[in-house]
Amino acid sequence: MTALNDPMNSPANEPDVTFVVAAYNAADTITRAVGSALAQEGVTVEVVVVDDCSSDATVALVTAIDDPRVRLIALERNRGPGGARNAGFEAARGRWIAVLDSDDTVRPGRLARMTARAEAAGAQIVVDNLDVLSLDGSNVRMFEDAELEALPALTLPAFIESNVIFRSEHNYGYMKPVFERRFLAEHGLSFDESLRIGEDYILLASALACGGRCAVEPSAGYTYHIREGSISRVLKLEHIDAMIAADEAYLRQHTLDPLSRRMQRKRARGFRQARSFLVLVEQLKTRSLAGALRTALADPFALRHLRMPIAARLRRLAARAPQPAPITAAAERSPLGNDPHTSKG
Repeated sequence: MTALNDPMNSPANEPDVTFVVAAYNAADTITRAVGSALAQEGVTVEVVVVDDCSSDATVALVTAIDDPRVRLIALERNRGPGGARNAGFEAARGRWIAVLDSDDTVRPGRLARMTARAEAAGAQIVVDNLDVLSLDGSNVRMFEDAELEALPALTLPAFIESNVIFRSEHNYGYMKPVFERRFLAEHGLSFDESLRIGEDYILLASALACGGRCAVEPSAGYTYHIREGSISRVLKLEHIDAMIAADEAYLRQHTLDPLSRRMQRKRARGFRQARSFLVLVEQLKTRSLAGALRTALADPFALRHLRMPIAARLRRLAARAPQPAPITAAAERSPLGNDPHTSKG
């Protein structure tokens, strides 16, 4: 693994951008992902693929790519998405670091536009819009162009508020930020390897709390490829509890401004309501009517969530599968995919 103080990290060998691709059993898509990164126009790039102990042909396929800009790191033990990306960060030589999921692609002009936008704004972070490409070939833009055009910078309060659970189907947490490598190193920022859900959110929130300025490029340069096995799982109690614990650790590490603290309280309240909702659903599934009544009385918001459009959609999805009880379950969708190295929603 190449360390940050390696001679190869000298300015003469420093590409504009390092793409970090964490891969786990990504044989079906890894060549496409790497190819899209290598096709960037207007910037120099390197691609660091970190194989997280795949059991398929991922390593062989990456090794077969005949391009000196591609490097492979094969981990000796599975470290999960955060750990694999951290290994890529440590090996990166670029002035900027871009994370690319192994089953997604980027458009050729993405990094040139994003880095130009960041440098013009004096920003250490930059985000852009995303397209979601479905199995049937349909393409949907995640955010309205006008919404991002009216957002000159992504601030910490806006980022936290967007990530209040149940608030909307899509939030700024789905964005794929590009970071200035020096800024990450100066502040000791990396992914929390203990998290298997929400690690992307915590990293960007930490960078913003450390004073990072985040520019916004309104165009869509990143494409999510929805495929079999990449549809998000139903959110579970353990996911909520893990995110609550991660937020508590985040607050111990960072001092927030008053508006960010207010948004954080909204986020915490959303987690509490989501937890009550999931408890209520489980009680209804098991026909624990007394328990469901107690939960509803203790937190009336749990009942309200049963009427929300997103919950109704998920109830319909749940109804298609065999259920252990006549009452079907519904829960907020998680941004964590079935593949531990994807974030499909």
